[in-house]
Amino acid sequence: MTRSPHRTRRTAGVGAVAAVLALSACSTSGSEPSPDSTGDGLTGTVTVFAAASLKESFTTLGERFEKEHPGTEVTFNFGGSDGLAAGIDSGAPADVFAAASAKTMKLVTDEGLTAGSPSTFVRNRLEIATVPGNPHAIDSLDDLTASGLKVVLCDETVPCGAAARTALTAGGVELEPVSYEQDVKSALTKVRLKEADAALVYRTDVRAAGDKVEGVEFPESAEAVNDYPIARLENAPNPSAAKAFVALVKSAEGQKVLGEAGFLKP
Repeated sequence: MTRSPHRTRRTAGVGAVAAVLALSACSTSGSEPSPDSTGDGLTGTVTVFAAASLKESFTTLGERFEKEHPGTEVTFNFGGSDGLAAGIDSGAPADVFAAASAKTMKLVTDEGLTAGSPSTFVRNRLEIATVPGNPHAIDSLDDLTASGLKVVLCDETVPCGAAARTALTAGGVELEPVSYEQDVKSALTKVRLKEADAALVYRTDVRAAGDKVEGVEFPESAEAVNDYPIARLENAPNPSAAKAFVALVKSAEGQKVLGEAGFLKP
């Protein structure tokens, strides 16, 4: 399914490489620069490929970026980091890549597609998301193995799935989920729709869901903390705006927004 990019008020993720390419192609059209009243010369569209777990906080930062730099527009492609990396490797025009693990960022750096070395800007850890009220009294990873309990995990090819596998191994827990999802938002949606009893997701996604899910912390999550790297891309169509967006993410203002979303300091 192909979606066109949206302004920061209406963001969407795209998983398949073909869809990523189509999104990027669309993002390069219809963006006439307008005068920049800040005097820093920034205009036009900056396209950011970012891990699904960054959706809420990056959308906020995108809106602030546009306000601070009149004449710019931020478009996002949120999704599983591995799919986003594959899109970039396949030539999808993008300005910035923010991944949910160093491993997925490496898929891009190994191809020489980043401008300089990526830097870690936040960290994230897992929580168990349950339906509101936690009716199955889930209090640990081991409780997820209870007979009849429907648990979903992210696919192991994406960072949240790899982190879940690390945590389960650390706890000596063998778990057969009812499904593997392509990104953390999809896993959480299964719980929100009560199609699953629990999911292993990031604490930031539990917080973003509000009262639609309930979070359960577990000690093994400390063994599976993910670093989130960000980088401007070598072939960025709008390198100046890309550099400025990365700077905003790493600034005190950006770190405050990310911290309020539940991300940990690098």
